[in-house]
Amino acid sequence: MVSREHKRAALHEKLQLLRSITNSHALNKTSIIIDASKYIEELKQKVERLNQAIGTAQNSSDKDPRPVVTVETLEKGYLINVISEKNCPGLLVSILETFDELGLNVQEASASCEESFRLEAVGQNEESTESVDAQVVKQAVCQAIKNWSESNEQD
Repeated sequence: MVSREHKRAALHEKLQLLRSITNSHALNKTSIIIDASKYIEELKQKVERLNQAIGTAQNSSDKDPRPVVTVETLEKGYLINVISEKNCPGLLVSILETFDELGLNVQEASASCEESFRLEAVGQNEESTESVDAQVVKQAVCQAIKNWSESNEQD
C-alpha cells in the first residue's frame, strides 16, 4: 500500500515537472502529456529550421560570406538568429544598434563570436503599441550586416 502511494506521488511529481518545463497550464495527466508532445514537436521544428539555416550558410559561404539571418514571430516579439561560419568582429554591436533603432528590447540572447558568429536573440517591441513586421526586422538586420561588411572591406 505504501509503495503504491509512493509511486503515485512520484508520478504526480514528474507530471508537475513536465508541466512546468513545457509551460503547460493543463491540470489532468492527459492534457499535460498532450502539451508536452506539442512542445517536443515545436522543438523539433526549431532544430530543423536552425539546421536548414546552418546548411544554407555553409552552402552559400563560398558565394556570399555574409551571415544568414532568420526571424520568427513569437507571441510577444521575435526570435532572431544570425549565423556565420566566420568570425565577425564588431557585428554584434551593429546588430544590437539596429535592434535599438527598431525599438526592440533584447529579452534574452545567446551569442558566440569566437571562431564563428552565432546570435540567437529574443527581441520585444518597446512599450509602443505599433508592431514591427518580422520581415522588417530581418531586412534591418540584413542591412546592418551589409553596412558592417562594407565598413570592414574599407579597413
